[in-house]
Amino acid sequence: MEWSSGAVLGRGSFGTVRLAFVRRAEDNRPLVMAVKSAPLATSDSLRHEESVLSDLRCCPHLVRCFGHDVTTDAASGAQFYNLFLEYVAGGTLRDVLGRSGGALREPAVRRYARSILRALDRVHSGGYVHCDLKLQNILVENGGADVKIADLGLAKRIEKEIDARDRGSMRGTPLYMSPESVARREYGAPGDIWSFGCAVAEMVTGRPAWSGSDDGDAWGLMFRIGFSDELPDIPSKLSEEGKDFLSRCFVKDPFKRWTAEMLLQHPFIAAEEDLVDAAAACNRCSSTESSPRSVFGLPQWLSPRSPSNSIDSSLMESVAPDSRVSSPSDRIRELATMQQPTWSSPSTSSSADGWIDVRISDANLKSEEPKHETQATLEEMLSRIRRRDDLRPENRI
Repeated sequence: MEWSSGAVLGRGSFGTVRLAFVRRAEDNRPLVMAVKSAPLATSDSLRHEESVLSDLRCCPHLVRCFGHDVTTDAASGAQFYNLFLEYVAGGTLRDVLGRSGGALREPAVRRYARSILRALDRVHSGGYVHCDLKLQNILVENGGADVKIADLGLAKRIEKEIDARDRGSMRGTPLYMSPESVARREYGAPGDIWSFGCAVAEMVTGRPAWSGSDDGDAWGLMFRIGFSDELPDIPSKLSEEGKDFLSRCFVKDPFKRWTAEMLLQHPFIAAEEDLVDAAAACNRCSSTESSPRSVFGLPQWLSPRSPSNSIDSSLMESVAPDSRVSSPSDRIRELATMQQPTWSSPSTSSSADGWIDVRISDANLKSEEPKHETQATLEEMLSRIRRRDDLRPENRI
């Protein structure tokens, strides 16, 4: 297969992820893929991921694998192992929430949760545990229509956990780790369900499931997870069905925690599936109305060179003002001075899982100080906002 390397999508401890453009379609491979590359001598993780995805093929909610090749760098003579994967243009679910500064509405949470559970059910029935399920490893496709699970480099066989528990290095990301994985280094299917619950709670609120986890106290967090009776926060704005659903995920005893198969039958998921089936039936009945009657009725065209990383705004829900930006004044000052927003926390920081964000706007690279005229205008704007706030009835004495 002849292919050329494109833009860098990310970097991790295993190597580099880039776009890959195939020069001629063959072997059912798409023309655009994501390729993970690592030095041949240190490519065990990529080889393992390829093996796992090969065993778990034919699941629409897992990223597809299209094989590998080995290339030699012309300049250095170094050899690289290249793993070709399905390219999902929407980015990670964590990226989407971070860019929007919001959270998902419950219907979207239901739909995404169902897709993730179907993927986990396939992984577990295939004899594997993901071991690192989190929003950063959930990819958004089709403008937010669905999600796929990715990054199975840490996945392991379930029977190995049963025969000889892995007492070595810790697997996973602390904010999503289960009590048994923290306390006893046990990695089984129930651990994935706990991580899934943390991901669902974060989808609802836009914040980590563990309250107060952004203070940088990693050891304190690990103690809370593995050695206390504390449980992650269940969002109060969830429906009663949603709260009950998460309570089945957040059970300390892994043997009493619900499985992916059981959760797929829960009303929180099953009800949404019924709605989707009904909507599909309605779409089939009204297919005669789908033809565009004007240019405004045509679907949006997306360039393959600049794929959309946005999500349908109808799926999003605003987060409380104090969760991202403290006040309108702070937000205006942030925009006027062209400073990059600070989203970093244990759940979003790229350092938590070894990734480096390379999708940085050119505007964020400007180093010039704002001109005095801009500052004067900014102060006038801030003054007007303060005066407006003072005139509000709730602010009058």
